[in-house]
Amino acid sequence: MFMSSIVLGITALVAINSFNYNLQKDIDKQAASLLGADLVTSGNRPIGPKSAATIDSLPGESASQLELFSMAFFPKVDETKFVSIKALEGNFPFYGKLSTIPLDAQEKYIEQNGALVDQTLMLEYGLKAGDSIKLGDAKFAITGELINAFGSNGIGSTFAPSVYIRKNGLDNTDLVRPGSLVNYTYYQKLPIDFDADAFKKSKRDAFRVESMRIETVEDRKENLSEAFDSLNYFLNLVAMVSLLLGCIGVASSVFIYVKSKISTIAVFRCLGMSGKDAFLIYFLQIFGLGLIGVVFGAILGTLIQVSIPLILSDFLPFKVSSGISWRAISEGIGIGSIITILFALFPLIGIRKVSPLRTLRSSVDQETKTRDPLKWLVGFLIILSIFGFLWILTQRIMVALSFTLGLALGFGVLFAMASLIMYLIKKFFPRKWSFVFRQGLSNLFRPNNQTQTLIVSIGLGTAVLTTLFIIQGLLLNNVAGMDAGNQPNMILYGIERTQADQLQKITASYDMPIIQQVPIVTMRLEEWKGRTKEEWMTDTTRNVRGWAANREARVTYRDSLDSSEELVEGNFIGTYKEAEDDSIFISLGDSYARGLDVEIGDELVWNVQGARITTYVSSLRKIKFDQMTARFFILFPTGVLEDAPQFRVLVTKSPDNLTTINYRKEVVKAFPNVSVVDLGSILAAVSSILDKVSYIIKFMAIFSILTGLIVLLSSLLLSKYQRIKESVLLRTLGANKNQILSINAIEYALIGALAAAAGIFLSIISSYLLATFQLDLDFNIQWLPILAVFLLVTLMTMFIGMFNSRDVIRKAPLEVLRKEV
Repeated sequence: MFMSSIVLGITALVAINSFNYNLQKDIDKQAASLLGADLVTSGNRPIGPKSAATIDSLPGESASQLELFSMAFFPKVDETKFVSIKALEGNFPFYGKLSTIPLDAQEKYIEQNGALVDQTLMLEYGLKAGDSIKLGDAKFAITGELINAFGSNGIGSTFAPSVYIRKNGLDNTDLVRPGSLVNYTYYQKLPIDFDADAFKKSKRDAFRVESMRIETVEDRKENLSEAFDSLNYFLNLVAMVSLLLGCIGVASSVFIYVKSKISTIAVFRCLGMSGKDAFLIYFLQIFGLGLIGVVFGAILGTLIQVSIPLILSDFLPFKVSSGISWRAISEGIGIGSIITILFALFPLIGIRKVSPLRTLRSSVDQETKTRDPLKWLVGFLIILSIFGFLWILTQRIMVALSFTLGLALGFGVLFAMASLIMYLIKKFFPRKWSFVFRQGLSNLFRPNNQTQTLIVSIGLGTAVLTTLFIIQGLLLNNVAGMDAGNQPNMILYGIERTQADQLQKITASYDMPIIQQVPIVTMRLEEWKGRTKEEWMTDTTRNVRGWAANREARVTYRDSLDSSEELVEGNFIGTYKEAEDDSIFISLGDSYARGLDVEIGDELVWNVQGARITTYVSSLRKIKFDQMTARFFILFPTGVLEDAPQFRVLVTKSPDNLTTINYRKEVVKAFPNVSVVDLGSILAAVSSILDKVSYIIKFMAIFSILTGLIVLLSSLLLSKYQRIKESVLLRTLGANKNQILSINAIEYALIGALAAAAGIFLSIISSYLLATFQLDLDFNIQWLPILAVFLLVTLMTMFIGMFNSRDVIRKAPLEVLRKEV
């Protein structure tokens, strides 16, 4: 059990670190292929004249892409689908290649001006090369299957599968209209000696003024690394918890082992051996076994890490290698050995204090009560080593410190709860209860009990598992609630003014309600608080956030607030009358106002399709995002934007899937430019993703759970030697087998129940904090999975404890004493 605790802890550590290091290595190696170019410029509108001139002056080859979401129609099967259209111009990608079936499909779609369609979409509708796809007003021949869209992964294609066409083919679709949601990207292949990062640094602010972003290969490396930071933190935490649980098993095993060797150590001391030499005998033994366990765990972890990229394949934008990471192995062996030895030292250093007189004493509680400063030193070194280990893993001192404090708090809470439980049981011991129950209950606080160790180890494992179930349940309930009751489940956008009445009639013919129908006008913010956008963005002391200043604003106008908005400051003015009012007053979302650093009364100047409009902030609103309706940071009054170029959004609710399919078909056939977003299918995709995430977390949590189980087995099996004399004595005094069995069952059932309850209590607190302050979810616990975890942990503990007692029950007391003691 001592060896198993070490092996599992180091296995988790090496496996997870190997994956992390291989991931980082592959990011460095494949960043250029993932970006597809040396320099990428992108924005949600065409590149401005100044930026375009700068890009045109660069040496090397260029390409561009327009991306928009729209509906696709497949004549062969009479079906529609919400897709992501990527219209390419030029020889992109410059690095890497689109993965297609057949292999020459990319060349064919260029030659034939055809389309490459996502493989999952082809399989869903039984399509093949040669079939056609209709996008807007244009029809394209499908030249092949797209295995993986460039720079995307399986999750993105779940919501909107990718369709590649040529840029000149997009013009025939008539999908790009005023107000269309289009992302413009420009790719550049540069000479080897050209410093793309220096170019970005010198031109970044100028490009931001025209709402364009620049990305280089180094940026892609950094962005990918940041994108996987949360995953790495979670994996590192799993590895750390697994290793610490293993170390608890080590400390528990060594503690009991030392207790069982007290008489042998005392004999050594009688023969003249010093306390230091006696300590070295057992230290070398434990060190040798520990080193073997660490090395074996490193080997096993290296073998297991091959499976982690397979488990995470749906979440990775590229294939992660599974080669041997010598850095992970060396760190696992080095750090694992240090932490393991430190945890083993804590009980081992007590050997120095064993008196030769212990050969004449039967009690095991005669050790000196003086404080040993070495124990305090070892405890300090344990905490320091955990902090150092986390610092090495995360490369961030504050993250390492927070993890260390969090782990210490978790252990401390469980230890305090165990101590409190023992105190309360001893303080309020039920002396009038039955002998069997009193005997089992008193075992929780008798000398050599393992109550604290078991509650801490079992409780921590239970806390990890229960937190997983609680958060998973909260996420799934939140997703399910989005499609419940009167919540809308279908959104239509890109509707032109002349199409609105006909769409209302189509919607009414299916007995579907018009929950929301709002106009949307696109505009740009040019000036605010007396300064132009260029002046704001070049001011290094500004408090203005880039996301607020550079976004292309999509606003609406109405004369009242809706249920998703709450007025927090100022007065809402819903109507503008040109004959009476000199100023136009608008309402801003409070987060958007903070991003622009504006307050009530500040002036904002907008460019609305070439026309400048001066407005003033009259109110701030808090916007609620718990409903699937259109919400706006900027709200104009009526009487201002009615004649501006605009499109509309219609929100409705479909009663069932059949109605959704038929309604979507009719809308797309009548109005190809209108996009129909089916929230029901998106929610199903979200649920599927959450199931995958849950599976991944469970897979990773197995390391902690298995290690916790080994700790449980270790502590319970070794505690057998501490209870054997008591059980034999009870048998000698006349206790029958059923009484011994009942005593053990009560003791271990109580330990299991108390440990499970402590772990569940800790998980409820942690999941509440996580759900409330991190995930912004309503905290509503499903108690059935928690009850299942509680019963499972309790029954498992009781079963193992009773299994330990089989020798005492089946054999004569004298035979057991001769064999065990």
